[in-house]
Amino acid sequence: MLILGIETSCDETAVGVVVDGRRLLANVVASQAPVHARYGGVVPEVASRHHLEAMLPVVRAALSEAGCRPADLDAIAVTAGPGLSGSLLVGLNTAKALAFAWTKPLVAVNHLEGHMYANWLGEDRPAFPAVVLIVSGGHSELILAEEHGVYRLLGRTRDDAAGEAFDKAARVLGLGFPGGPAIEREARLARVKPPRLPRAWLGQSSDFSFSGLKTAVGRAAREAVAPVAEIAAGFQEAVVDVLVTKTVRAVKASSARSVILSGGVAANGPLRQALAERSPAPVWAPPLALCTDNGAMIAAAGFYCLESGAAGLDLDVRAAWPIA
Repeated sequence: MLILGIETSCDETAVGVVVDGRRLLANVVASQAPVHARYGGVVPEVASRHHLEAMLPVVRAALSEAGCRPADLDAIAVTAGPGLSGSLLVGLNTAKALAFAWTKPLVAVNHLEGHMYANWLGEDRPAFPAVVLIVSGGHSELILAEEHGVYRLLGRTRDDAAGEAFDKAARVLGLGFPGGPAIEREARLARVKPPRLPRAWLGQSSDFSFSGLKTAVGRAAREAVAPVAEIAAGFQEAVVDVLVTKTVRAVKASSARSVILSGGVAANGPLRQALAERSPAPVWAPPLALCTDNGAMIAAAGFYCLESGAAGLDLDVRAAWPIA
């Protein structure tokens, strides 16, 4: 089954083509990162306008890369939420128009579920039940996936998402946007043991909180308690410690057979390494190119979502759409 996936939940205009939810034929992404870098974060109205400009050229490029025609497609999958409403509308309305014009079923995909299914784009696949750690600019969630489409929420952020905290910390330290890669690069330059920054454990809760850590970074920068590289390393160390500790705890409590790491922050090297070393279950993480928002993950998720039935053309965006 050949599915075209469209992703526009934030600032990436992305289209992918995937066979049977696992074989990648095309993955085209038009990034807006340089546009938003001057603002230190994503500006929703600007993102929407750039999606309008990039959408159809990206669709054409994906079909060309996959070597297929619209007639070859079996369905169109699109991110319906969660995300920025204006950005979501561009992708959703494009998907509706193509589904109508090409007479193809339309599949609504949850953006977070899409991140999870980036781990299915390969020969081997994770085993259920699985503990899923989704960490990105807008989300930090810990999910128990019992099987396809059956999820239980274990924990979520109470304030800043992990990726958002990376962006804000990088801005405070003058490292630019996006913050995740900038913090990781700067942390590699640390020459001494980084300062120990606070961790919000929240007792035995599986929820996350990074606002206090962000405040501590700002204070450390103002007081110049250490060089920027050391503060960046201390921040990264604190985030990784909390994410990994709570994930490992969830695996032990649930007897999960695998751990699925997903989302933009899944590209962070220290996080991938620490989770692989400490997890009692095998850890799955997507290739770096599939960690950030992309259309291939939406196409892969769409293959499994199609079993629940196609959506109608009256489908609307859901800016807040919990996965579980």
